[in-house]
Amino acid sequence: MPNDRLRAALLERGVSIADLAEAVEVDPKTVERWITKGRAPYRRHRYAVAVHLGMDEGYLWPEALTREQVASASESEIVTVYPHRWAVPRDAWGRLFAAATEEIGILVYSGLFLADDAGIVRMLGEKAATGARVRILLGDPECPEVAQRGADEGIDDGMAAKIRNVLVLYKPIRGLDNVEFRLHRTVLYNSIYRGDDQLLVNTHVYGMPAGNAPVLHLRKVLGGDMVTTYVDSFERVWEQAQPLES
Repeated sequence: MPNDRLRAALLERGVSIADLAEAVEVDPKTVERWITKGRAPYRRHRYAVAVHLGMDEGYLWPEALTREQVASASESEIVTVYPHRWAVPRDAWGRLFAAATEEIGILVYSGLFLADDAGIVRMLGEKAATGARVRILLGDPECPEVAQRGADEGIDDGMAAKIRNVLVLYKPIRGLDNVEFRLHRTVLYNSIYRGDDQLLVNTHVYGMPAGNAPVLHLRKVLGGDMVTTYVDSFERVWEQAQPLES
């Protein structure tokens, strides 16, 4: 079967078969066979192609990696695990966003601790001004999912109130170019904070505030799929969410 993912990746990146062949040091006919006949390259060539295109090797050749290879690469994506969100060093959030040049994403119900940090809010605006895309997903304060989360945490209407407070705190960057806000009505299993290929993932635990739940610090590794899993989840919520009116 043809490798339509590789074909689409070349078109998307504006890379010709000849360009790719030169970059990874193979014959152009070899690249053609990778595409038209779906032949899997040697591991070193798969890695070189993935690096050259800036894409995940496992996405381009999902059948080429064994379960053991995917598991090993995915384990390597774990930088550290914090037992509670409050145990994450305060400057870790700033470093996550400061290192980003292309993509910043925040998926939360309220994320009040972040919005209440004027330095973080200012940094998000500055990153947007330099061309990074900043996307922030907040829970819709009117939706039943937010009400249920408030009840689960024992704060009832307090969750919706926190979101309304966050909307006020983010006013300095609402309406800026490259900054987008949406409201979601999703049952969140994790809050996700993204800076390019790094994530801080705050798990949600029933009956416990998010601040007391564990946080995973992840960094993308070629062949791993943990970061990809959470990024895909973010994108699904984003597509379902409603843009916030200015």
